[in-house]
Amino acid sequence: MQTEKQYIDLFLDHRGLIDRHSSAVLNEHRDEAFRIFREKGFPTSKDEHYLYTNASHLFEPDYGLNLSGIEFPIDPYSIFRCGVPGINSNLYFVINDQFYNHSQPTSAKLPEGVIACGLREAADRYPDLVRRYYGRAADNTDTTVAFNTSFAQDGFFLYVPKGVEIKQTIQLINLMRADVDMLAQSRNLIILEEGSKASMLVCAHALDAHRFFANRVTEVFVGKGARYEHYKLESTRADMTNFGHLYVQQHAHSDVLINEVTLQNGVTRNNVQVDLIGEHANLNLCGMSINDGKQHTDTSTLVRHLVPNCTTNELYKYVLGDQSVGAFSGLIYVADGASGTKAIQTNRNICLSHDAHMYTKPHLEIHNDDVICNHGATVGQLDADTIFYLRSRGIPEAEAKMLLMFAFVADVEEFIRVPALKDTIKMMIEHRFRGHETHNCTGCTSQEACQTKL
Repeated sequence: MQTEKQYIDLFLDHRGLIDRHSSAVLNEHRDEAFRIFREKGFPTSKDEHYLYTNASHLFEPDYGLNLSGIEFPIDPYSIFRCGVPGINSNLYFVINDQFYNHSQPTSAKLPEGVIACGLREAADRYPDLVRRYYGRAADNTDTTVAFNTSFAQDGFFLYVPKGVEIKQTIQLINLMRADVDMLAQSRNLIILEEGSKASMLVCAHALDAHRFFANRVTEVFVGKGARYEHYKLESTRADMTNFGHLYVQQHAHSDVLINEVTLQNGVTRNNVQVDLIGEHANLNLCGMSINDGKQHTDTSTLVRHLVPNCTTNELYKYVLGDQSVGAFSGLIYVADGASGTKAIQTNRNICLSHDAHMYTKPHLEIHNDDVICNHGATVGQLDADTIFYLRSRGIPEAEAKMLLMFAFVADVEEFIRVPALKDTIKMMIEHRFRGHETHNCTGCTSQEACQTKL
């Protein structure tokens, strides 16, 4: 366990420093999480849930950790321009793993009672509220989550009171910025009380050409009758590793949409777990990944139907070129007594080259007879007959392939309910497929252009 030893020693030697630059609420969870991490270590490819992503190997490099909470001398509001026209979002930043709490010129005033701030600040100001939820959904048996719980000091906090609607999208930019290789671990906590509504867009970007690793955990609690939309857009660099863990709990009659889009990355691991704990909860869970080069995207989902009469619609799609790798493992679990469950799980994938690899394992675990559940997966290539038909109508072969790829991912795009965001992501996908020099949002000045092709 040589990889783990460097982090075990770091924690033991600097535990006081970690605590001082965080909050008492977060510190309460460190000992048990560290015990689990120290006992089990990072997952390897021998772990069933990490067959295609060797986490232990990825954590080996000597990354820097900012345990002292040193602020980087940048104003992200002045250097970052989001190019989603008309989104009218409330914009917040986490730089590496620290919430940027200086001058937040949001585009609209938040409704009364809404709290949006850094997690460390929230835990100091509202300890009882944060303590009631923090760590309740996240699963430390995944030792990359336990590792995060051991070290995370800050992140983003959002609280929406009963019956309140935030009409403007909350946009959280996770920005990697450092002069050395950096490992960032942040924590997000989202709470929607009964009957409230909110949507959130989480973007991942990297400012510098260093080797970065982000290991982030987000917990979301959606109250009775509440509606929540969670969009994640990753457009980083080939030398970036990104582990994103999303845990959601849904109460009765709640409605949740999760849509994760990966357009440019190095190595990505997305873990999503949703627990349906109130009757008549509805979940739409979807995502897409467009990979080429040696990019790697691994998605693991777990949806647990724990009570009767809940609905899940799950759809993930991959387009893989060159020597890229995609993996999808999805489990829908229906507990004993969860009658009336309706659940559909679909994974569709296209490999554009013989060297691209896709691994897929959709599966169901059902402990009840009175359910409607099905699942399926396909891995194939662009349909040659359709390409021939389009060419016979005067459409060049390259354009015919583009049209088929656009059509392939269109149903995932349709699960974007924010019109401005949907239009922008469609544009970015088109740029990605056409191999334009940049596929970032128009006006996003935080990144250098990098050429990609499919």
